[in-house]
Amino acid sequence: MKKLALLLAASAMSLTAYSASAADKLTLQLKWVTQAQFAGYYVAKDKGFYDEVDLDVTIKPGGPDVAPAQVIAGGGADVVVDWMPAALATREKGVPLVNISQVFSRSGMMLTCRKDMGVETPADFKGKTLGVWFFGNEYPFLSWMDKLKYKTEGADADITVLKQGFNVDPLLQKQAACVSTMTYNEYWQVIDGGLTPAELTVFPYEDQGVATLEDGLYVMEKSLADDAMKDKLARFIKASMKGWQYAIDNTDEAAEIVLENDATGAQTEKHQKRMMAEIAKLIDTKNLGRLNEDSYDRTVNILLAGDSKLVISKKPEGAFTQEIWDMSTK
Repeated sequence: MKKLALLLAASAMSLTAYSASAADKLTLQLKWVTQAQFAGYYVAKDKGFYDEVDLDVTIKPGGPDVAPAQVIAGGGADVVVDWMPAALATREKGVPLVNISQVFSRSGMMLTCRKDMGVETPADFKGKTLGVWFFGNEYPFLSWMDKLKYKTEGADADITVLKQGFNVDPLLQKQAACVSTMTYNEYWQVIDGGLTPAELTVFPYEDQGVATLEDGLYVMEKSLADDAMKDKLARFIKASMKGWQYAIDNTDEAAEIVLENDATGAQTEKHQKRMMAEIAKLIDTKNLGRLNEDSYDRTVNILLAGDSKLVISKKPEGAFTQEIWDMSTK
């Protein structure tokens, strides 16, 4: 009996080792640092949702010096989180990114302005300094300025564009009348910095008619020519969306999971819980993760409508596929 028990134990250990080695590896590159903006992926990993579909997922945080498109083009990731304007611009420049899932269905981007610096309507932008994020995040802003007929460059520019770092110091220190913020992040940094909502004017891009799609999942086109890779990606989408649904249903717990994965220790519980609650408002749980093609068309049309040559010059082809999401639901 003792010998049989040892054999069974050894067999079980062998099976466990096989199962662990059998899991397919996949690397996800985030657009930014570890925070609740990416809670669904951390939740999926923490809760074993990736294990359930035989995936061993590595989540790589981003940062100010990390360009997701460059990482995946260089073979450093299988999937990246990116904003659609940046992804489409990158595709037009020759890096064949393809959207396989769209997590955020609404834009969280805003321009947040100080009333005491004379900004209450878009007409007040003229002659002011506006803080703008670059590295691909500037495209919706440039489209908006084109729509308003404001020149952003040259000696006769209507506004001064300040290349904003990833903080809100220019607004707090009155170096700019407005700065770029996200509803779930930098806006609250402004509030925590001492300004009150009553002292601010906010311009959500959704309200200005220039909202473009933000956090989506992108792969290189060649990945979609490989059936084994497509199967792996479908399993990744299935587990990730399960993670997102859990995060939306359990925002405080999701924020705590994010904090456990923050190797820098820079994030705070208060900020992450607040962020997760705001993130949940940007995600449509009906067909969670499936790209809404009307929203895609709107994003493309906004990027094509302006005079800026920095965005896209023609309608993209093959820039998204519904195939992987559809496979994930079977």
